[in-house]
Amino acid sequence: MVQTFSDAFLFEAERHAAWGAAQLEALMDFLPDGDWSADLPACSFRQGGVELRVGVLGTYDMNDASWMWGWANPGLRGTEVAALAGAVERYGRAHGIPEFTAEVLDLSGFEDPRRAAETLAFAGMGVAEAPGYIGAPAGPTTQVYFLPDDPQVPRPALDPVALPRTLLTGAGLIGRSPRHVVEGYFDHHGVPYRAEPARLLAELPQGGGAAEVSFDSLGRIAGVELKVLPARG
Repeated sequence: MVQTFSDAFLFEAERHAAWGAAQLEALMDFLPDGDWSADLPACSFRQGGVELRVGVLGTYDMNDASWMWGWANPGLRGTEVAALAGAVERYGRAHGIPEFTAEVLDLSGFEDPRRAAETLAFAGMGVAEAPGYIGAPAGPTTQVYFLPDDPQVPRPALDPVALPRTLLTGAGLIGRSPRHVVEGYFDHHGVPYRAEPARLLAELPQGGGAAEVSFDSLGRIAGVELKVLPARG
């Protein structure tokens, strides 16, 4: 029985927290409401008239509060629709993250097993660099999680105006290391930055100046300030 996630897993999840939250918001705005259907051999998911190419990341069983990765599902193992989940498993082996390599995780020891399942889905999305994840009921007690693998889904660019809200939202998701959240966000967007003990200075793309993210004595984000960089001669 898993009662808490490993430090390696939480570190990985936190790296994706800020960009992942923004990406999920973009996916939800893009995907219309409506009934859903899926053709797993065709890697197809349809909802509200929109059809996407997807992979199965995993499933959550509410009866026994367990999570099974798509790569471990006997009916999907080795198939194309489980390929993205398989990439998560390989990443876990390469980086020593046990949550990504266990076929089934018993989440009944968590205070909120459903939230733990959502955290697994979120982290898997981040590792796969997928544009969000989709949770859908597959039965009275089963939730299936899909990863979109389709260029139709918009991917939000770094928005300097929204940067403070984006970073603070991400820092609040897991709440262990806001610095990992900030660094992961800039890494995701390919933004160079300089890390110092009490701040992080990033050079924003397309002449957007610089962002200075400061941290207090407890490691929390104390401020996000946009700066104009001096012209280069």
